[in-house]
Amino acid sequence: MKIIVDAMGGDNAPGAIVQGALEAHKAYGSDIILVGRTAEILRAVEAGGEKNLPAGVEIRDAEEVVEISDDPATAFKRKKNSSLTIGLQLLRDGGGDAFLSAGSTGALLAGATLVVKRIRGIRRAAMGPVIPTAEGRAILCDCGANAECTPEYLLQFAYLGNYYSKRVLGVESPRVALLNIGAEAEKGDPLRQETYALLTAAGEAGRIRFVGNLEASEAMLGGADVLVTDGFTGNIMLKSLEGTSKFLLKELKKMFLSSTKTKLAAGMIKGNLAEMKKLLDPSEVGGTAFLGISKPVIKAHGSSDARAICNAILRAEEYAASGFIADIQEHIELMKVSGAAGE
Repeated sequence: MKIIVDAMGGDNAPGAIVQGALEAHKAYGSDIILVGRTAEILRAVEAGGEKNLPAGVEIRDAEEVVEISDDPATAFKRKKNSSLTIGLQLLRDGGGDAFLSAGSTGALLAGATLVVKRIRGIRRAAMGPVIPTAEGRAILCDCGANAECTPEYLLQFAYLGNYYSKRVLGVESPRVALLNIGAEAEKGDPLRQETYALLTAAGEAGRIRFVGNLEASEAMLGGADVLVTDGFTGNIMLKSLEGTSKFLLKELKKMFLSSTKTKLAAGMIKGNLAEMKKLLDPSEVGGTAFLGISKPVIKAHGSSDARAICNAILRAEEYAASGFIADIQEHIELMKVSGAAGE
């Protein structure tokens, strides 16, 4: 498996990106193409304790960098020699099995859509982060790629999440729910109501396991394996979850350090606390897939450290090997509004 990595994307590039890639190469045997400014990449390699690039790791030079301040819609076009543009072109042309970047989300989505292309028949690509729940994990689709959606987009997001849950997360029969403000069928705005009807029809036809509307509070308790929503709502939910996790961990730390008694208690459950922190840490997941793109494209968090990049590369390998894209291509006719009602 060969993973193309944007070495210049992200707040901690190229140091953390290069170090994480080298760790993934060592841990998983991943072949890596680091795309970016050669001199800076080599300095990062040396700073990480390596005198030379290991066998299986190579550099593809790219002198330009897409900055966060650049216009996401046009940056990859204007900067044709950027690490983002060249990396996506490599993926498109078969130079690797997946592409990973911690750079601008908007530029990466625009570039993936126009360079690598969407799967034929998919109206919009969606971001599908995996979030922790009381029962394990769930995929949230979409979480920011599409602020404005139609019922057909959400229908497709349901199928994208369904096949991702099956292929990548190993859920045999994923429960698909529509994120909403109440469980009743008539709840929500027209987008939610129309989508509910489409998902109900798809469920009755046996194409997905639709379990109805689900409120955010219930979703975190494990009510579904796939949470379907528009990118605006999904992004708010994701950021709220991240913020709540940080708050809880901060308060727990404050509580356990408040007295000698609580410090002793903390020592006794140190392992349990470490597991909880790991569960809530986005770096453990590493990256989020752009679902609906014709080849695997993974977005890592902009503030990713080396551990997060290492984990994101593992996620990229799992995604590339899963058969998910082939599943979508095979079942694309089911993902159209006319197909949802059995017409």
